[in-house]
Amino acid sequence: MRDWLSHRAQTSPTATALVVADSGAEWTVAELDAAVEETAGRLAALGVEPDDHLGVLMDSRVAYVLFVHASMRLGATLVPLNDRLTAAELGPQIDRADLTALVCGETTEETAVEAVEHAEGTGADGETAAAVPLVSVDEPQTSAVESFKDVTAESFVPAEWERSDPLLVLFTSGTTGDPKAVVLEMGNVLSSAVASAFHLGISPDDRWLVPLSLYHMGGIGPILRGPLYGITVVLREEYEPGSTADDVGQYDITCVSLVPTMLTQMLDTRGTLADSLRVVLLGGAPAPRSLVKRCRDYSVPVHPTYGMTETASQIATARPQEAFDNPGTVGRPLYWTQLTVVNEDGAELPPNEVGELVVDGPTVSPGYYDDEEATEAAFGPNGLHTGDVGYRDEEGRVYVLNRLDDRIITGGENVDPGEIVETLRSHPDVADAAVVGVPDDEWGERVAALLVPKNPNLTVEEVESFCRERLAGFKLPRTIEFDHELPRTVSGTVDRAALRDRLDDGVRIEDAESSEPTRELSEPEGTAEDEATTDAEATRVSAELAESADDGADHVGDVVEEAESTEDSPEDDSPADDALEPSDEADRNTIDDADEADDTGDADDVVGVDESRESSTDDR
Repeated sequence: MRDWLSHRAQTSPTATALVVADSGAEWTVAELDAAVEETAGRLAALGVEPDDHLGVLMDSRVAYVLFVHASMRLGATLVPLNDRLTAAELGPQIDRADLTALVCGETTEETAVEAVEHAEGTGADGETAAAVPLVSVDEPQTSAVESFKDVTAESFVPAEWERSDPLLVLFTSGTTGDPKAVVLEMGNVLSSAVASAFHLGISPDDRWLVPLSLYHMGGIGPILRGPLYGITVVLREEYEPGSTADDVGQYDITCVSLVPTMLTQMLDTRGTLADSLRVVLLGGAPAPRSLVKRCRDYSVPVHPTYGMTETASQIATARPQEAFDNPGTVGRPLYWTQLTVVNEDGAELPPNEVGELVVDGPTVSPGYYDDEEATEAAFGPNGLHTGDVGYRDEEGRVYVLNRLDDRIITGGENVDPGEIVETLRSHPDVADAAVVGVPDDEWGERVAALLVPKNPNLTVEEVESFCRERLAGFKLPRTIEFDHELPRTVSGTVDRAALRDRLDDGVRIEDAESSEPTRELSEPEGTAEDEATTDAEATRVSAELAESADDGADHVGDVVEEAESTEDSPEDDSPADDALEPSDEADRNTIDDADEADDTGDADDVVGVDESRESSTDDR
C-alpha cells in the first residue's frame, strides 16, 4: 500500500484534514496532500531515499505534519527527536539512529548543530562518524544549515509499503537507563490504529485534538491515524491549560489524548470540559484515583489507558464506567493483544497475583534499533517484558502498580511504592508524591518519600500519623522530604535516579526524632501560582505518553512550513506554492512562507498508582 494520506486524498479530498487551534487555519485533505507531495519532492532533492532515516528536531507546528506524511510517501523511516533535550543528550541518539538528514527550525537550530557535532565522534570501528546534513524550515542562522525553502523539488516514485517495513524509530524516555531506539513497523502502527478504533469507536465526524508533543507516540500517532480514520485533526501548537480546554468547545472536539497533569490543569482552569467530548484518552502515566473520581463527578468521559512506545500506543484501555466502577484499572487488553502476568521465573500467574506484565501481538515492536543485546533481553516466550508490575483480576481487567525495578525490599518484605504514593496523595494537604527505596544499614532498604505539599505548614509527624493509620508498619515511609515539585525526566515521568539521590541523604525519622520532637519539612519554594506556572511550562504529551511512555492517543501534526495568520490568503510566491493555498481564505502555513515558531512546553506526567495491595505486618 502507499502512504495513508494519498489513499485518503482519493476517497475524500474535500474533507477537512487539519485545523490549527491557535489560528483557526484549515487544510482540506487535497491541500494537505499537495503540500506533502511538495515536501517529499524537496526531501528527495536533498538525497532522502527509501529506507533512509529522516530526523526531525522541532517544536509542535504545522511543518511537522508534512514531514510525517512526506517521509512515508518517500518510503523513509521517520526519527522524531525530543526538542527538550540538550545537545549532549541528542548527540548519541543522532549517532545511534544513523540519520540521513536532520530537519530543524529557528528555535532548535543551535541545539541541532551542537548535537550533530557531538554525534561526530569516533565509533567502535575507529572511524569518525560522518556529518549529518542539516536543513531548517526557517531562515538558517548559520552556514552549517541549509534552507529547506531554497530546495527545488525533484520527481520521485511514491513508495509501496509492506507491514514489516520500519515506519518510525522513537526513543524511550530513559527513566530507568539510557534511552533505547524503538523500531515501529508499519504493521505495528496500523494494527494499533485498528485495535484502538475497535475499542473506542470511530466516526467520520470525529475531531481529535492534539496538544501532546509530536516526538512521542501519543502525539505522532494521531497524525498518522487521521488519514486512516478519515477524521479531522486539530493541532494545538502551544499547550496552555485554559486555551486547550476552550478548544474542545470551540472546535467541537470529540476525542483528545492527555496526560494526567494536563487534564488536571484543564479542569482546574475551566471546571469541566465541553460535552462534545466522547473520549478523553488518559495515558503517559497512571491516573490518580482522585482525578478519575473528579471526571465521574463532572461527566468527563475519561478512558484511563496503559501503553508504551514499544507497543505503538495502547495495550489496555478502560471505558469510563469501567474506570468508575473499578478504581485503579486500565481496562482490558485491546483486540489482538495478549497480556500475561509472570513471576521471576517467567511462569504465568493466576488472577490477582502480582508479577511482571508481558505483552505480545501485532502492535509489539520487533525490537531496538542497532541494539541486539537489549532486544534479546526484552523478549521472552510470552512476548515483550514491559518491566511493569501489576496483575489482572478475575474478569481480566489490568491493574498497573509500578516499575519492576521500583519494588522496595525492606527487612525481607516486598513493598509496592505505588500503594504508598496513593496513600500519601489521599492526604488533604498533599498535592503530589513519589516514593523510592534507598539503602538502609539495618533493613537493607527503607521507604523514602518526596512530597509536594498544598499546605506549607505540613509536618513529618502529621504525615507519619496519617500513614500509620492506613499502612502496615513495614510500609511506612521512614524518610520524608518536602519540595515544590518532583524531579522529572524530559518526558514528564518521575526521575527515579534523581529522586533516590535526593532522598538517600535524607534523615531517618527515628534519628530525627531523637534530636527534635517534630522535624518539619522545608517550606516549598514559590507560591501556588508559581507552581501552576511551572507545571504549565513543563507540560505538553509527549509521554508521553508517553511513555512514558506510553500511551497513546492519536493526533495529527504540522506542515513543513509555518503559516502566517492573516485575514486574506497568503500571496503566491511560485506556481508550486499555488497547490498549497488554503480554501475559503483560511490562514495557512506553507513550505516557503514560514513564520516564527512559538515555544511550547513539554507534557508533564503524573506518576501514580493503580491499585493498593493489602499486606500484613510488624511495625518497626
